[in-house]
Amino acid sequence: MTEALPTLWFVLIAVLWAGYLFLEGFDLGVGMLMKLMARNDTQRRVLLNTVGPVWDGNEVWLVTAVGAMFAAFPHWYASLLSALYLPFLLVLLGLIFRAVAFEWRGKRNSDAWRNRWDWAIALGSFIAAAGIGAALALTTTGLPLDANGDRVGGPFAWATAPALLGAAAVVLFCLVHAAAFVALKTEGGVRGQADRLFRRLLPVAMIPFLGWALLVQLTTGSVVTWLVVVLAVAAFSASYRWSLAGRDGRAFAALGTGMLALVGSIFGAVFPVVLPSTLDAAFDLTVANASSSPYTLGLMSIVACFGVPLVLAYQAWTYWVFRRRVSEASIPAAHDVPAL
Repeated sequence: MTEALPTLWFVLIAVLWAGYLFLEGFDLGVGMLMKLMARNDTQRRVLLNTVGPVWDGNEVWLVTAVGAMFAAFPHWYASLLSALYLPFLLVLLGLIFRAVAFEWRGKRNSDAWRNRWDWAIALGSFIAAAGIGAALALTTTGLPLDANGDRVGGPFAWATAPALLGAAAVVLFCLVHAAAFVALKTEGGVRGQADRLFRRLLPVAMIPFLGWALLVQLTTGSVVTWLVVVLAVAAFSASYRWSLAGRDGRAFAALGTGMLALVGSIFGAVFPVVLPSTLDAAFDLTVANASSSPYTLGLMSIVACFGVPLVLAYQAWTYWVFRRRVSEASIPAAHDVPAL
């Protein structure tokens, strides 16, 4: 049983990262669409209202994923986050500016004021998506680590082609995922814009994600993980067809299913390695040599049995309560709020 715990927590961490990309993916994408799709302030407020009740809850998945890495695989956490200190610092700054902008954007009835915070939301969302994408790509393709798990090279040793591929993969996925979500959650002109944008983006937006998956498969893939990649491509095709048929919910679900399949194929292909070394395979961090003690993993498993269902139930309830579509007609005109 104790030998199975590191594998169990590797799977759980992969699920947490996949859940983060699915849930936070569309609200990061909505943040970027504030400047890429919305034509006026009313449309931007419609976009904000689609994610307003859920965006902060979605970020719990990031905190939980990183926290689980710290507790279950401290060597993985230490090597990855220290090697990617600068990217993760930028991710945190992006998320902070984005969160502040959500709260402060409507505090003053001024176009210039709102425009500055709109840029904070858009750029913060882009930086966060790119940084997370680069980090996940590198943890599955490798970093220059020595025998102690320390990065070899300067502060930009992480800036490699796989990192750029992962950044592009997550940014473009967030954009197309957001377009599918906005089409599902809105009515009127915004929905039509999002629907058209989704079909234009989908054929090209998933190419970097597929490239990342194929890069891993060509190195360490198996028959099973290759089949999962094929299933992902089939899901993307189904998503496009359902969008053409006006089935927004099914299009959104199929796109998310395809992404989850790609993430599963990537983590499944690299297992049991959690962080490869590009210097020497003998320096790879694995579920065996990077994990915490069996006692720690056992205690974490007990806590997770109670905590994870509660979090999932709460988030499901939140999405159910705020399930209705948003339209431009439901957005009141901007106005000043007198100080008390």
